[in-house]
Amino acid sequence: MPMIRVRSLAVALSALMLMSTVAACGADGDGGPKNVSAKTAALGTLTPGVIKVAVQPYAPYTTVRDGKIVGLDGDILTAVARKLGLRIEPEVTDFAGMLAGVQSRRVDITVGGVAWSAERQKQGLFTDPPYYSPPAMAVRGARTYKTVGDLKGLSLGTVEGYVWVKSIQAVPRATLHAYPDATGVFDDLGAGRVDVGFLDPLIIIAAQKERPELKIRTEYPTPPTAAEVRAKPAYQYFQPYQTGFYLPRKATALERAISARIDAMYANGEMTRLVRKYGGDPDQFLRPSPDVAAARRGVDRPDDWTPPSIAE
Repeated sequence: MPMIRVRSLAVALSALMLMSTVAACGADGDGGPKNVSAKTAALGTLTPGVIKVAVQPYAPYTTVRDGKIVGLDGDILTAVARKLGLRIEPEVTDFAGMLAGVQSRRVDITVGGVAWSAERQKQGLFTDPPYYSPPAMAVRGARTYKTVGDLKGLSLGTVEGYVWVKSIQAVPRATLHAYPDATGVFDDLGAGRVDVGFLDPLIIIAAQKERPELKIRTEYPTPPTAAEVRAKPAYQYFQPYQTGFYLPRKATALERAISARIDAMYANGEMTRLVRKYGGDPDQFLRPSPDVAAARRGVDRPDDWTPPSIAE
């Protein structure tokens, strides 16, 4: 910590007056902004005026370039932080490190497709969903697959450790092909060794642009019914899931402020613009499925909570 400088009485009095409108004036070398408003300081970030973000490289959702987080989640957080008077300070890690950093409060927040779950919310706080991640299929050729029933007996690919591994294993007679990364899925899809690849939708959309020779397209299957999920619980991962920005348990003021900004971005069209920027379909990304509200009401949201959504 820097040494406290001895100041004259006049300077001390001036500082006290300034504190009525300005809080948390950063000292030299502490990395924080020199003047932070009282409203921003009240958000309770680890360093006043700075929001420390754990993130993994996962384009086009999150990538760190020149010290800035870019991608869909990065752009959303940047817009929120600007409104709240916060400077973003990224910390690159892996997915496990993202969650651990939040749960131990080494960082203020993590972003990048973190799925809400009742279990995960016990160890941290989730914002309102910045978007809803629809199950997406990378397919090649003219054949279409609209329901889980259409996948029976097919060769289905995904990345090792993804939630779709469990879903694919539950599909009758389907053959699972698990790869270290999305490149392997696309390579075998293009070669005809896989019929369908399950990946995050913006990953597929980006591959369509970057590798047109694969001749793949994106399909959104009809989610399985509640009855189908009861019969095969692993089918739940074929349903859309709600993402969230994830914060430490004690960061209640920051969570509320960020959720309010996220809701405002749905209402003013900014979220629609950002989803379209990365090739996403706002109707798929920004309209909650019926189970979203029920999942969180009485858990980490009030009984009358309404998930954010774009207008009909």
